Amino acid sequence: MSSVPSTDAEWAALISNVREKVPERFPRMIDHTLLKKPIQPEDIDTLCQEAIDHDFATVCIWPEYVNRAATYLRNAPKTGIACVVGFPEGTHDTADKVQEAQEAILQGATELDMVINWPKLKNGDYTSVFDDISAIRKAAPPPTIIKCILEASQLTKDELIAGTVICCIADVEFVKTSTGFKGAGADVNQVNVMQLTAEACGNNDIRIKASGGIRTAADCMRMIKSGATRIGTSAGVQIAKKLDEGEILEQGASHTVA
Repeated sequence: MSSVPSTDAEWAALISNVREKVPERFPRMIDHTLLKKPIQPEDIDTLCQEAIDHDFATVCIWPEYVNRAATYLRNAPKTGIACVVGFPEGTHDTADKVQEAQEAILQGATELDMVINWPKLKNGDYTSVFDDISAIRKAAPPPTIIKCILEASQLTKDELIAGTVICCIADVEFVKTSTGFKGAGADVNQVNVMQLTAEACGNNDIRIKASGGIRTAADCMRMIKSGATRIGTSAGVQIAKKLDEGEILEQGASHTVA
């Protein structure tokens, strides 16, 4: 947003782009997640119905369940389908990640939560990490939304900054804290570092998703106040019941863009 629009049409386009990122209500910030196995097919149906009932942004699921979710949600266009890619290790070959991403999109995924190759990041193989992300971006151009999972609990502060910088340059929509499968989940310090790094990169469009260990309304509010604009949680229903619009305003949340 550094350049000032020169015509009313450019202003309208800019405003429309921003408006699409502003949720009508708080639950639009939640990715309703089911990744802990075992999972029965009917569990996906329940997840989808809960997402419809509570107006969550997406359901976040494994690749093998995308087709079933797409079938269930075919008459619910407001509910997206986020599919994990390279999950949870992140060390899959890039070609395998690309295939997984392409198949998920063909089956109905609208968002991809990909795990970056964080061991390579720790080794300073920055070009390799960037190329891995870029391959997914090329295979899944907008309007598909890409969220890059950094596995923040395994990274030092400097490594977390490095990962966020790479994601900013790779032109993805979100950087995400954790898979929830390794180490501690999200914490506010990680979210703060990621947010400040994106700002320092001059990338005002990239957003932060906090995920891993977010199970209560209080957890959720801490992440939002720290700069998270999407929340990944398997406890979305309970959180939605606790945090209605009025309660968010009372607690002074300053970030409400999903």
